[in-house]
Amino acid sequence: MVLAGAYLWIVAAHVIFVIFWMAGLFMLPRYLVYHQEALVAGRGDEAAIWIEREAKIRSIILTPAMIAVWVLGLTLATVGQHWGEGWLHAKLLFVLLLSGYHGWAVGYARRLARGVMRLDARRLRMINEVPALMATVIVVLVFVKPF
Repeated sequence: MVLAGAYLWIVAAHVIFVIFWMAGLFMLPRYLVYHQEALVAGRGDEAAIWIEREAKIRSIILTPAMIAVWVLGLTLATVGQHWGEGWLHAKLLFVLLLSGYHGWAVGYARRLARGVMRLDARRLRMINEVPALMATVIVVLVFVKPF
């Protein structure tokens, strides 16, 4: 396969975009906490600034990085012939869940932009930890390959 010689370059690019995506997934939920606090306190001008920041992080970091992670990851699975390995299937499940979390955070940001708050501040802060937990599981699956 043509890409076999570029395998390590693809791995490097995949890891770089994973870092970008995870950085965005750590930042956006924190932005949501601050945005919601501004709404609760009646600081509309500050809330408007958070709406703008959330839109920028989504369009500049989060979505492009997630797309690159998926494209590069699927390429690695194909080039490396990993499709029959159990750890890859488990990893893909967690990456799919992380992508769902990404979608939830984007949706919550859009609801906050309309002034709709469905979670209290404590619960929103707890949800902030989801990407770290999922990233931990994914890293273990990739490097330890328990099955």
